[in-house]
Amino acid sequence: MKNEYPKTKEKKNWIYNLLTITVFVLVIGFLFQEGMKKTVALTLNGEEQLIRTNATTVEGLLAELEVDTHSKDYLQPAADTAIYHDMKVQWRPAAQVAFTSGSEQHIIMTNAQTVGDFLRKEKINVSEQDELSHDLKTKISENMTISLDKAFAFTLVDGKEKLEEWSTSITVADFLKQQNISLDKDDRVEPALETKLSQGAVVQIVRVEKVTDVVEEDKSFAVETRKDESLVSGTEEIVQEGKKGVIEKTYEVVLENGKEKSRKLQSEKVIKESVNEVVAVGTKVLVAEVSRGTQAAAAVNTTASDEPAEKPAQETAQPAVQQTAATTTAASAPEEKKEEPAGRELYVSSTAYTASCNGCSGITATGINLKANPDLKVIAVDPSVIPLGSKVYVEGYGYAVAGDTGGAIKGNKIDVFLPNKEDAYRWGNRQVKIKILP
Repeated sequence: MKNEYPKTKEKKNWIYNLLTITVFVLVIGFLFQEGMKKTVALTLNGEEQLIRTNATTVEGLLAELEVDTHSKDYLQPAADTAIYHDMKVQWRPAAQVAFTSGSEQHIIMTNAQTVGDFLRKEKINVSEQDELSHDLKTKISENMTISLDKAFAFTLVDGKEKLEEWSTSITVADFLKQQNISLDKDDRVEPALETKLSQGAVVQIVRVEKVTDVVEEDKSFAVETRKDESLVSGTEEIVQEGKKGVIEKTYEVVLENGKEKSRKLQSEKVIKESVNEVVAVGTKVLVAEVSRGTQAAAAVNTTASDEPAEKPAQETAQPAVQQTAATTTAASAPEEKKEEPAGRELYVSSTAYTASCNGCSGITATGINLKANPDLKVIAVDPSVIPLGSKVYVEGYGYAVAGDTGGAIKGNKIDVFLPNKEDAYRWGNRQVKIKILP
């Protein structure tokens, strides 16, 4: 029987040597591989760690670490940068942000760390007047919503002041509150406070002020009329001058933007009473019945035609009549020698008439009964030249009253009353001076 032991022992040695070589190769390979690895300081989402890697690029490093990346992730240096020993790599995943402006909303992946960075990276301009939902320093977070309300221009008219303002789409009331613009209880705002502002809108504040105004006004006087039998009918005379009184009136005045809009009388009181004017109205005669007619101015002619048989006797007896008239009738007295009174004077054509002339009733236009008062001095006038009731002085006739009218008495013409036909004949037709007394 052969001895197998040496072969067995030889076989075992061979296996042992093979295992030793294998282990050695593996150890050498491991040590070589470990020696070939590079140390990288990797910051993942804010946390830093040291990594030994055989990756040749940054992208390979992240793939080696099974990090899911997005094109919007923050990666520094770039993905294709070669790995080197003691390299620093920063990676931060992008966050999904919902950005709303006006009626539009956009979903944006961003690696910005703050709201300010986000707006800058997305090239979104924000003015001082715009309204942003977050502070610019606010950290970006996943599924964050950022809102931007853009401001627009509109016109604010505050009282008399016109301003160009900027605002977002808020109500009028909110804008006034933001700007610290106060309103008094009577002020008006157009449009209404709950109205939302819009581009180009005009907001008008009407400043309403109520003030008290005290004024003094004249109080008119009344006119009293009293009948006076001593004055000829148709004439008036002021007995007492009227004087105005004073009334104090208190008004509530409404001012809008400094201008008076309305005023309302609140109260009034008499400071000084007025004094009535008293006027005396003449009632010496009754209202006239009939004027002496259009033929009065021709009293001499009509009388002569009515009594033709007597005319020669009258003419032959004229001197005696003149003597009698001088002693018994005031109408034929030589008044020219007396001192004339002051007054407005004019020259007129004059004729004479009697109470019983043809067409005469004996009652004047102002109601004087000439038949009952034959000694009265009365003249007929044109009222547009000499007012009825005027006191006058007639050259050659004396003091008289303008108390009658006549159809033929027009313009600068008068008719003097004489008690009888003889005196009327004697007067004839003459130019005389007449004064209208004050």
